[in-house]
Amino acid sequence: MSAQRTSPTRAARPETAPPDADAARPVVAVDHVTRRFGQVVALDDVSLRVGAGELVGLLGPNGAGKSTLLSLVSGQRRPDAGTVRLLGGDPRDARSRVGLGLTPQETGLPATLKVREVVDFVGGHYPNPVPTGELLDQFGLADLARRQTGAMSGGQKRRLAVALSLVGRPRVVLLDEPTTGLDVSARQALWDAIRAYHAGGGTVLLTSHYLEEVQALAQRVVVIDQGVVKADDSLDAILRRVSLRRVVVGSPADLSDRPGVVRADRLGDGRQELYTPDADALVRELVTSGVDFHDLEIRGASLEEAFEQMVARGAAPTTEASAR
Repeated sequence: MSAQRTSPTRAARPETAPPDADAARPVVAVDHVTRRFGQVVALDDVSLRVGAGELVGLLGPNGAGKSTLLSLVSGQRRPDAGTVRLLGGDPRDARSRVGLGLTPQETGLPATLKVREVVDFVGGHYPNPVPTGELLDQFGLADLARRQTGAMSGGQKRRLAVALSLVGRPRVVLLDEPTTGLDVSARQALWDAIRAYHAGGGTVLLTSHYLEEVQALAQRVVVIDQGVVKADDSLDAILRRVSLRRVVVGSPADLSDRPGVVRADRLGDGRQELYTPDADALVRELVTSGVDFHDLEIRGASLEEAFEQMVARGAAPTTEASAR
């Protein structure tokens, strides 16, 4: 069954903060946190601030420390050093977690319970849950309401896991690889649900292996590698950090050996994609050389290119996160 597209008017809305809440206080505050597992340092003096209403994408290779960070924010683990605050309180205190929604990488669902029963059970722990029928409809699960979760496909279970993270109308949601295992249509449907929740004032911190997912959703990107924050900036600023630009051009000639071209790929439409640190210089060289070309287009970097360069080059840790 294909996932239904979502609509912002039908999306789960977060509960608003209490009238006396400090509007300037971050909903997530990580201060100089270190976490070890034996001799392995998973997080090394990490600081991070996430303000109300932000949608932050957390990027990093496997083992970088992303899931460990979320486990500290959700109260599942304690830091060895430093402090973590969630909605102004200790995340290990159940009162702080009332405003939290969570989708971990691996979700264990009771195999014999039906989908509707699981949503009813989880929603019963919150003062104002999203009605079960409305939530199931939003995530394209209405037809599965009577099915036992053990009989669901992996993608269906993933959709249910994300739906459960929103059933309590949380003020902040932590999503760890939320669309792993989903097909394109189901992934798009979940993106719509995340966007709608965020548009309603919700705060989102998500990790993903799909760089295009972070590029499609996030306003701010935090890059973690080897337990250290390598970059923390707006999506546009992260993209501007990459040194290469892409010049897409059609030509009967092979342009891969032109001055300044460090990489060249042939596209399916007959055009060539040329990577260069100076797009202006390459265009001038093409014009003055008299080579036959057409349909010239200059493109910015992709998030994947920016990410790979920051990690591969061992970019110095930024201090911007601690200033937020």
